[in-house]
Amino acid sequence: MHRRATPYLFLLPYLVIFGVFGLLPIVLGVWLSLHQWDFQLPNKPFVGLDNYKELFSSDSLVFGDWWESVRATAIFTVASVPLLVVLPLGMALLLNRSFPGRTFFRALYFAPYVLGVAVIGLLWRFLLDANLGFVNHLLGLVGLPSDTPWVTATPWAWVSLVGVTVWWTCGFNAVIYLAGLQDIPAELYEAATVDGATAWDRFRHVTLPGLRPVLLFVVTTTILASANMFGQSYLITQGAPGNETRTVVSYIVERGLAQNDAGRAAAMSITLTLMLVLISVANFRIFRYQED
Repeated sequence: MHRRATPYLFLLPYLVIFGVFGLLPIVLGVWLSLHQWDFQLPNKPFVGLDNYKELFSSDSLVFGDWWESVRATAIFTVASVPLLVVLPLGMALLLNRSFPGRTFFRALYFAPYVLGVAVIGLLWRFLLDANLGFVNHLLGLVGLPSDTPWVTATPWAWVSLVGVTVWWTCGFNAVIYLAGLQDIPAELYEAATVDGATAWDRFRHVTLPGLRPVLLFVVTTTILASANMFGQSYLITQGAPGNETRTVVSYIVERGLAQNDAGRAAAMSITLTLMLVLISVANFRIFRYQED
């Protein structure tokens, strides 16, 4: 009996931490979403699914802002995910080769990822400033327009958000790809070369199939990270122009904390979670179909 309980005793610290910081917030979030939860009011009446219905009712107070934030999140995700899937793969293929300084360049490409979003946001907010920013200054030196509104007008605001995010997180995906490339047996490449396969053939028939589990991980986590983007929008564009670059998470924070409407904010969070679950399931099915 004692031996059977030993593994669970080792798991107990993790289960406690996961329960307190993982499961409990989820339960509380669902509970909040079923109430009209205003921190300034003594009573929090139960409203059932009304907070969820308002997200899909065109005559509700939050309908327009909610779907505008969903649209902004979709634009950012569609624009950033392909770049964050393809560019790191190219980087990993280059860094997987043997050349002088390879370790230095691996560290160099990964370096931006270790910086916090606050540092990244404030740094690029200053660099992209239309009047005092260094980016416009450099463009002016080479004869290009030096007054581009990188953070105050579309589509430039989207270019800034996507570009900064790709620069910041590209190295992480490249490291994941690099680990996957090193797990592909060299004998497969040698056999393909003996059979007369070109570099493109080796990439299609050896590299990509060998990276399929890694691709699934990278695509899924990149979609989730992009759909939950908050810091870049909050710090760089501040939702401008108007609320066109205000993402779902930004709107949830604004609704729940600035407007003391935790019930609707929780309903938005649960709805976003369900959306991402459906996307993740579809992603897994697509990769499983390709594998079959």
